Parts: sequence; C-alpha cells; structure tokens
Amino acid sequence: MGIVVRLDVALARRKMTSRDLAARIGLSEQNLSVLRSGRARGVRFGTLDAICRELDCQPGDLLEYAPDGPAGPPPNDGGVA
Repeated sequence: MGIVVRLDVALARRKMTSRDLAARIGLSEQNLSVLRSGRARGVRFGTLDAICRELDCQPGDLLEYAPDGPAGPPPNDGGVA
C-alpha cells in the first residue's frame, strides 16, 4: 500500500522544471525533490495549495493511492512485535 506522487507528470504536462516550480512556490529544490521522489512523510496543505495553483491542477492530479504501490515506513507500534 502507498501513496504515489505524480508531480513529475504534472510538471512535464506544463513543461516546467522542478527548479522553476520550487522558486515559484518558495520551496527549496531539495524539499521539492523529497516530495517528488515520494520520500516525504507528509505535505502541508499550504504547499499543496501553492503547487496546485502554479500547475493549475487538483491535488488528485498529484497524489494517488496505490494499494500495491510502494509502502511507506512501518507504523510506529510502540515496539510491539
């Protein structure tokens, strides 16, 4: 199970580089890279809003739930095996 980030697809459709997007939304290129790669543990609504505004898209264009997709980190169950 996992959330798949489709930011690369949205950038390609708009012929925009991640560097341009990062500059437009006031996010570091490194933080945008973490989001693009799916390594982000979360995303702020303000950041998502800024990305959608710049790319003229909906959040669902950027994020997708894939039941058999890449798994996130295991849940923190307090050390219970």
